[in-house]
Order: sequence, then C-alpha cells, then structure tokens
Amino acid sequence: MVFLRRRRLLRYLLLSTTLALLLLISSFWLPQGEQGNCGSLWQPCLNNFRQTPLDPPVLAEWLQTEEEEEEAVFIKECPGQTFQARKLLLYLRSSLAEDGEDILLEPYLLSWDQLLNFMESLGTMVSLFSQKVKEKTELIRELSLKHGLEFQRESAGSSGQQATAAFGSKTGVYRSVRSMVEGELKAGQVNFSYRTDSGCRTLLRLHRSLLWLKMMLEGLSKGPDSEGRYKTPGELSRDAYKVALAPHHPWMLRQAAEIVFLALPDREYFLQLVCVKKQEEATPVLRIIIQALSVVHTRTQRILKKYDMLELP
Repeated sequence: MVFLRRRRLLRYLLLSTTLALLLLISSFWLPQGEQGNCGSLWQPCLNNFRQTPLDPPVLAEWLQTEEEEEEAVFIKECPGQTFQARKLLLYLRSSLAEDGEDILLEPYLLSWDQLLNFMESLGTMVSLFSQKVKEKTELIRELSLKHGLEFQRESAGSSGQQATAAFGSKTGVYRSVRSMVEGELKAGQVNFSYRTDSGCRTLLRLHRSLLWLKMMLEGLSKGPDSEGRYKTPGELSRDAYKVALAPHHPWMLRQAAEIVFLALPDREYFLQLVCVKKQEEATPVLRIIIQALSVVHTRTQRILKKYDMLELP
C-alpha cells in the first residue's frame, strides 16, 4: 500500500513538473518587451514590417466547380464561433495553383488563420502549439511585406510601378511556395547548416503542423474500434504528434505536449466545431476537409523535397 501511494505521488509530481515546464516554455513564446528590446534570442526585429492580413476575398468567388460549390454548401456555417469549416475548405482549395503543382501563399496563410481559430477553440493549453504557429504565419507575412517595401523603394523613380511582391499580390517572390523557395535560394536567405528566419524554414514548420492536424482529423473521422470504442481526441492528437512533430522536437517539448493532450476536450466538443451533433454527420464533413488538406500537404511536400528542404535546421 505504501509503495502504491509513493508511486501515485511520484506520478503527480511528474505531471506537475511537466505542467510547470509547459508554462515556462509558453511564456518564452509570448511577445515580450518593446521594439527597442528586439534582437535577443526570443525577440526578432521584424516588427517594423508587421502587417494586418488583407481582408479575405469574397469566398463565393473562389469556388471553381459545381461539385466544390455543393460540398461547400453541405458544410454549414456555425454562428457564434470563430472557426468556420466552410471557410477553411474554401481557402485550402483556393490555394491550389492552376498548374496543378504549386501552392498560393495568400490563401494558404488564410487557411492557417482558420486552423488557428480551430486550435484556440480547444482551450488555453493548446497555446503550446497555436502561439508558435501564429508566429510563423506572421513571419511569412512580414517577410513578404518587407520584400514589397524594398521593391517599392527601388522602383520609386519608375512611373507606374508598385510593390508587386507585397503580401496579397498576384506576382512576386512571395506569391507562391515555389516562387518563395526559388527567390530565397537566389537571394541566399536559406542556409542548410544553421537556422535562419527564412520563409522556407518557417513554411517547413507549418508544413509539419499541417500534417499533425490532418492526421488528427483523420482519426476523428473514423468509426469505433472492434470493441465499439472511439479514440479520444487526446489519444488521436498524441498518435498524430508522434508521427508529424515529435521527431523534430526536444525531449522537454515532447513531455509538455503530453499535458496538452490530456487537457483536450471530448469528441462531442470537436463535433460542435464543425456544426454537427453526431459522428455520422461529422464523418463526411471531415473527409471533405481532409481531402483538401491532403492535396495542399502533398503539393508542398513535393516542392520542399525537390529543393532538399525537408530537413532544414
């Protein structure tokens, strides 16, 4: 009996210690200080170029086929919540370039805005992931704006020329994943030996997180096991994390992630986020979204692999 009590006490102490580490790590990720304090390990100096994302285009304009329109209508709008599965689907599809290979960055980042709303709806503990993701989407937007401002200064003497590389434009280095990769390689912004705050390295981290979310949603779309039991969202998130993110995270972060998975809400809450009440209703909705996520992930994977960027430090 004494042994069992000691074992239980050690377990609680381990969980408490891990939670404390989680809070410590999360505090490092929060914005700290003013612009004058930037330049330290935790505070990059790109705030001068911070930009609020452009207002999204009218979603109906991004529907390409009758089938896509029918599927979008099939996914309901959910009043009173920030995450909208229908918007996510439309942004994902609109990120697919017409060449069948590339990904357009503006709708890709708008997709991440919706995925961030999804993550933040799961509670404050998920800030372990969502805060880091948010920093990455902001960094790519800042790099795009910085490049656009530099282009504008260089062409200030030419009549009619604008900063076409700014975020949201139809041309320029940060128009798409491929153009960003090729542009940053040409400019020497990517290093294969040590970390740089390049758009390519940042995109790679988002790419891995996208796989984690896709795998988690795949688990939620599946039925019960042979014993009639559904896996909990925490179990599904843990399984996906082990494949998509854990191999790239240090031990301390992996332990902190375990606390996040324990704190995730139940399956019914996840169903409410896609505006359904039953698993039978959720499965077709989730599969439509998963298909769009898969296409975006596959295209991005091919581009990063082509330029040997899947293991950037």
